[in-house]
Amino acid sequence: METSLCWINSPAEFNSVGTFWEDAIAGSVGFLFMNMGLIMRFMATKNVHEGRKAAAVNIIFMLPSSAIVVGGAGWIGKAISLQNPNVLPSNINPDSVFVAVSNILTGPGVFGFVIAAVAAALMSTVSTLINATAAIWVNDVDRPLRLWLKKIKPEEPIDEKRAMNIARISTVAFTLLGVTAVYAFNSYPTVYQAHAFFHATLTPPLMIAIFFGAFWKKFTPAGLITTVIGGVALMLLGFRFPQELIGPIAHGTPFDPVHPYTYMAALYNLIVCTGVAVIVTLLHKRLKKLAAKLKKNPNHTSIMYAMIGFSAIVVLIDFTEIFFKLNFATLPLLLTSTLIMSIFVAFITTFYVKYDEEAQTLGLTIWSVRQAQEWFKGRKLNEREGEKVVVNWKLIETDNDDVINFSNKEMHRMQAEPGDLVYITDTRKWLGGLKSCHTVFGEPHDEQGIVYIRKIHIEKGLFVEHKPIEAEKEM
Repeated sequence: METSLCWINSPAEFNSVGTFWEDAIAGSVGFLFMNMGLIMRFMATKNVHEGRKAAAVNIIFMLPSSAIVVGGAGWIGKAISLQNPNVLPSNINPDSVFVAVSNILTGPGVFGFVIAAVAAALMSTVSTLINATAAIWVNDVDRPLRLWLKKIKPEEPIDEKRAMNIARISTVAFTLLGVTAVYAFNSYPTVYQAHAFFHATLTPPLMIAIFFGAFWKKFTPAGLITTVIGGVALMLLGFRFPQELIGPIAHGTPFDPVHPYTYMAALYNLIVCTGVAVIVTLLHKRLKKLAAKLKKNPNHTSIMYAMIGFSAIVVLIDFTEIFFKLNFATLPLLLTSTLIMSIFVAFITTFYVKYDEEAQTLGLTIWSVRQAQEWFKGRKLNEREGEKVVVNWKLIETDNDDVINFSNKEMHRMQAEPGDLVYITDTRKWLGGLKSCHTVFGEPHDEQGIVYIRKIHIEKGLFVEHKPIEAEKEM
């Protein structure tokens, strides 16, 4: 892994691994949207401005409204159980409160619509996440792996047929994995506790890696990898010894021997992952000096193999302790060995990974989003403000290039130049952008009020003959 965000080794790979929409939206709303399923929903909007609007509405209105709706059902259920326990017993399963209250308040007819809405929302979320995992696998695992194995070259176009087959296979695999994971969370008394454990376990290292990678220029591959490996190892120790490690910061939360500190474990995990990331990053220069000094040692290969072997053994012991609780070692010994292992992982990464802060983070942090936009466009940005124009279209059969030709007057109104990106859509607003596509400005012509489009635009945008289209310069 060359950088702190994803496998992008050159500007040529940018189009195949990331998209401008994702960078722009992610830069606007920060690390709150690590959920690729949410990002893909915003990427479906027609341009960056609409994506930002959707993200803002989701954060400001939809998420609070959802919390109020779900929480309100609990409040109403509590009131009903106190006033009339025969209607709603006080010992009802917390996961069933929303359904029970909805049934009481809405009656048989409307209640069916409520359940249908809940089921539709669940199916929509699941399908989006499955689609997102398939997209991530194809773009961020399969292609970078093939590049690393030198089976393809960065400049080669994506094999769409192979990518689709890989997406289908990964969709089936991840679906089966998700079904299997149900058994791991089946022991929790409520779905909320299972959800809390899931996020307390997976979110802290991912959030720290993404947040520091995007907002901290000095964050290094050593910091990233050590956060994932060393941070997770310390998290496992927290699960194994909750009273000793999580208890001091539990703020009086009751201790449950079966599922200890389900919620406060997230705070502990966030602290240890942040601590590992910050310390390793601040020690980067010292680690580089030690690595350069060790490379001059004739026995450096044996020394590195010993560090790798020690780190692997410590990780294996930590996993064994959490899953099997063999009481193989005491907490002080495990904690000491885990901290030493984290130092070794940071040093191993610094020793083997070639890292140029300027070259390998350019376009991947919030500070260089402009560069990412230029990579996506393939040329300098045109940020002059222009107007939207409505024109009639004419099909040109001369070639199948993905370019579109406006008149000189419309180009001037839009403040556009050949090579700029343009969004064209059917003027009927009620279609919601269903008949639209993105393309590139070509050389202008003199036929005012007419735009020349190609067959590829008809296929993408599904434009209707004699129906005008609206055009807007993107950048």
